[in-house]
Amino acid sequence: MKHLTLPLTPEAIASLRAGDEVLLTGWLYTGRDAAHKRLAACLSAGEPIPFPLEGETIYYVGPAPARPGQVIGPAGPTSSYRMDPYTPALLEHGLKCMIGKGRRSPEVAESIVKNHAVYLLTIGGTAALTADAIYKKEPVCYEDLGTEAVCRLYVEDFYAIVGIDCHGGAVV
Repeated sequence: MKHLTLPLTPEAIASLRAGDEVLLTGWLYTGRDAAHKRLAACLSAGEPIPFPLEGETIYYVGPAPARPGQVIGPAGPTSSYRMDPYTPALLEHGLKCMIGKGRRSPEVAESIVKNHAVYLLTIGGTAALTADAIYKKEPVCYEDLGTEAVCRLYVEDFYAIVGIDCHGGAVV
């Protein structure tokens, strides 16, 4: 088990191999397909996106509303293939880590290697347990998307498995 601090350093990314188990601590962003579509449109138009992308991590999640006294509701991963049309452009602009579930397209796998990034898997069906690793939630942009709005989350010991490493190794 590797304990990693977010944002990931280039050295941390290089040390990861497909199948490694990791515990993440630090800040990450959330985003699903509706938000990714808007981010890609900004990049395509040459406009800045509403948060810094360089070196960051995006967790593919649309968390359920929090109950009173909780930071966040159940926060399980979304199927990653839904972000595949937008991912290479985000990687080209500095994104370094994505967290989701399921396979990625060959184009995304190639872009991960090309851009020295990493794709992490987290377990679907454990949304309530995943939420236990989330300690802070801040809205960032696209609040009109409801649960698909981009938020910033502070996580501690967030469990994931390396699905695709920057060397081209893959378990998915």
